Amino acid sequence: MLEKKPLGRPAWVDTPQALTQMVEHLLGYPQLAVDTESNSLHAYVEQVCLIQFSTPDNDYLVDPLALDDLSALGQVFASPLNEKIFHAAEYDVICLRRDFGFEFEFLFDTMIAARILGRGAVGLAAMLEEYFGIQMDKRFQRANWAERPLSEEMYAYASMDTRYLIPLRARIYEELQRAGLWDLAQEDFRRVAQVTGANGNGGSSCWRLAGNYPITHRQAAILQELCRFREDQARRRNIPLFRVMQDEQLLAIAVAMPRSPQELERCGGLSPKLRQRYANAILQAVERGMSAAPPPRPQNARPPEDVLERQEALKQWRKDTGRSLGVESDVVLPRDVLDELAAGNPRSLAEVEKIMASVPYRFKKYGDQILFVLKTI
Repeated sequence: MLEKKPLGRPAWVDTPQALTQMVEHLLGYPQLAVDTESNSLHAYVEQVCLIQFSTPDNDYLVDPLALDDLSALGQVFASPLNEKIFHAAEYDVICLRRDFGFEFEFLFDTMIAARILGRGAVGLAAMLEEYFGIQMDKRFQRANWAERPLSEEMYAYASMDTRYLIPLRARIYEELQRAGLWDLAQEDFRRVAQVTGANGNGGSSCWRLAGNYPITHRQAAILQELCRFREDQARRRNIPLFRVMQDEQLLAIAVAMPRSPQELERCGGLSPKLRQRYANAILQAVERGMSAAPPPRPQNARPPEDVLERQEALKQWRKDTGRSLGVESDVVLPRDVLDELAAGNPRSLAEVEKIMASVPYRFKKYGDQILFVLKTI
């Protein structure tokens, strides 16, 4: 059983001097635990509101909202000498790269490692309880981390996300070594260090929102106007789109095309509070949509049939292989690499190797099988 680290108050870093001192301290350790907190549930455009670090003897909470320049952290994240330990690193890496332009090297992701090992419960809370008997408080998972000052409970919650990652990494590393999966894990750690993501809130294209629902062009024009209305409200109030209205609510209104408050009420799905707040603006959006030019439907870049056939064959092989190993199928072969193989249709092992350059472990283990699958189609 792990000897629990004393739950002291983490150091609050909100001045350039404190940041410089912390970076000097962090660079002296071979392993660092890292996490972030953002305000995606509370802002129109999310931002990183807190960056947590832990070493074996210190916890730090960095306040990006109080610091104009976080570039000093760049040398920490890019250092090939200091291993950065995350749990579910992808989102953190995307947000830190988006907001601050950081580059990453030498990561360890405890969730990725757990998936490679075929573990069922890979959430941090479940793993800490299983390995160390530690129970995490989940009350603040949906908190607004842009609020200041943080409560003492939020201080404690934030530091718990990194406090035990270093000993957790040690345990999982041993399991990876015993299973002969360390090289595979390192492959995926390198891949997650390169991940990028889209900026902004994702937008509200009416066709994206409608999905497979069969709307007419007139309904699409109304839906686009409703999307613009929601975007404007979210931007002005600095809240996420879903906190104005849900996608399903916009779609129901567009399909019904109400022209009066009574017809809007009959649409269903809108609470009296929402109708009271937005009825006029919604009906105005519907009127604009009744005369607006329908938005062009995006061209579906559907791959050719032979590519789709190769995709399906590789997916089936991947699924069967994952089942035999007791892991999820994407652990066997990531989706992006699968799609490249299907599109490239390599005819030799050398061509397979070229396409799988980012996953050399998987090429060595599965290259022959993949080539066989492709040649049998």
